[in-house]
Amino acid sequence: MELVRIIGIDPGLRRCGWGIIESAGNRLSFVASGTIKPDVKLPLALRLKTLFEGLSAVIETFHPEEAAVEETFVSAGARSALLLGQARGIALMTPAVMGLPVGEYAANLVKKSIVGSGHAGKGQIQTMVKLLLPSSDFEDADAADALAIAICHAHHRTSSARLALRA
Repeated sequence: MELVRIIGIDPGLRRCGWGIIESAGNRLSFVASGTIKPDVKLPLALRLKTLFEGLSAVIETFHPEEAAVEETFVSAGARSALLLGQARGIALMTPAVMGLPVGEYAANLVKKSIVGSGHAGKGQIQTMVKLLLPSSDFEDADAADALAIAICHAHHRTSSARLALRA
């Protein structure tokens, strides 16, 4: 049974959650999780740099072999969508630059994969992540969401349409 280490990333400009799991067939195990929180008073370029450096450090420390990033849904307006899109770009680019294949998953698919419903709330996600990864230790909803993204990837990773080609 192939053991693969996966990083899940929940992109955000204020809080970027990350979670790392190992998957061997149907067996999942928790490795680590956290949240990168750029100083909101910094200029945009420096906040993006903080995200890049933080994700790079996590990847260098934990050596995941694959990455998964949530596709973001924004209904708050064009400016918010643009800012979140830039953070998402960093979340996609960082693992790709470091040689990891990157899968992308819609929020509804992540929720459906974890909870069984595409409209699950944050509390339901956290409860199911704790159930699926009993030893998990996440500090906030962003880290729990990132673990959920990694779990979703573990369930769907064999789909060649989901993985980007290695550069």
